[in-house]
Amino acid sequence: MRIGIPKEIKILEKRVGIVPAGVRELVQCGHEVLVETQAGVGVGLEDEAYLEAGAKVVEKAETVFADSDLIVKVKEPQLAECERLSPGQTLFTYLHLAADPEQAKALMASGATAIAYETVTAPNGSLPLLTPMSEVAGRMSVQVGAHCLEQVHGGMGILLGGVPGVEPAKVVILGGGVAGSQAAEMAVGLGAQVTLVDRSLPRLRELSERFQNKIHTAYSTQEAVSALVTDADLVIGSVLIPGAAAPKLVTAEMVKRMKTGSVLVDIAIDQGGCFETSRPTSHEEPTFVVDEVVHYCVTNMPGAVPRTSTFALCNATLPYVIKLANLGSREAMAHDASLAQGLNVDEGKVVHASVEEALAGLV
Repeated sequence: MRIGIPKEIKILEKRVGIVPAGVRELVQCGHEVLVETQAGVGVGLEDEAYLEAGAKVVEKAETVFADSDLIVKVKEPQLAECERLSPGQTLFTYLHLAADPEQAKALMASGATAIAYETVTAPNGSLPLLTPMSEVAGRMSVQVGAHCLEQVHGGMGILLGGVPGVEPAKVVILGGGVAGSQAAEMAVGLGAQVTLVDRSLPRLRELSERFQNKIHTAYSTQEAVSALVTDADLVIGSVLIPGAAAPKLVTAEMVKRMKTGSVLVDIAIDQGGCFETSRPTSHEEPTFVVDEVVHYCVTNMPGAVPRTSTFALCNATLPYVIKLANLGSREAMAHDASLAQGLNVDEGKVVHASVEEALAGLV
């Protein structure tokens, strides 16, 4: 099979779909890999490294798309990329279609088969291809939140961990999954006062034990969320319903009652966001202010640390890429129920139940 790796074109997105080590594995399996020139330069991977691994480096993205059977990317295809897809091709990347009807329409019109990293689901219910980027985003959320709390960046001017004699910041984390637990890890490490909110009592017990009572836990009700958010200095939204739009846990009314200069970081913005006042931003202009509350809603947060993110993602995706290349998408999904859960668009239709529900009436 011929696998294509185009250069990412989303704003300030420097990650790349496959690293040279992955190319070498695919070539050894008898496949051909086309890499757009400079695709990996943003993470320190020059064309020479891909050539040495056995890839063919081509000058234009159009060539990658036109000549490949399987397209492997990182971020959702931009509309110009959707237009380059054709029937018979398979696209393997993050899609996040529930919050992006225009992309869904473009993928449907292309006739290509689109498999989304974020809905590939392991037998235990985990999301193996979303997990590495959730780990990165969770850890980053505290880093960027602390940055935004600095007065020069619009925040109230407090240090996340405080100092002796001065209270640390109050951090509220909505969602105790992978991203939420990683955010808690970082916030506790920096000395913040952390409250983690979730709807699963077993998960709250697990996290309480894991952090040895260094965090507070709260069961998620509207009343509890409202009270915690309005008293918080930093709120991190990390709720996830696989394939579906994120629930709006923080209302506009709650935001109005928050402290001046407090900060909201919406990790769930790829799926529409879990704050009612959220809107997608980019690394170019990452924040905006609503009711004197700073909002950070970058849709590709891990792209800020592209080298770490690229290697973490490729470690997880490579076995699936090899399976798709060796067997073809139909046969691979027939043999792997986890991979089959990743199928979002096929033969001009949205075929994932949660995505279809989220897009009902929009496509």
